Amino acid sequence: QVRLVESGGGLVQPGGSLRLSCVASGFTFSADTMAWYRQAPGERRDMVAAITDYSGTHYADSVKGRFTISRDNAKSTVYLQMNSLKPEDTAVYYCNRRASWGQGTQVTVSS
Repeated sequence: QVRLVESGGGLVQPGGSLRLSCVASGFTFSADTMAWYRQAPGERRDMVAAITDYSGTHYADSVKGRFTISRDNAKSTVYLQMNSLKPEDTAVYYCNRRASWGQGTQVTVSS
């Protein structure tokens, strides 16, 4: 079955950087669009970034110019490089493929 396992979250100061990873299994990774979503307490889960099978990318306006999504098909892994982090980026970040979700990884931006 589809499995998505995120890692790389943590506590970082404003202006800092983190790189999230999501290792996928159970499907043909190279043929599918992958996405990162995030959900803050009391908020809905919103898409942050997506990358298609041909590596076309799409970003939420709030992260454009700061976050970069990429993929390594040989490793069945999708990444989210997050730079210039802000307190409002604090959330649980989830890896997504169609109707499947990872368990999430907490990102906290605080001084």
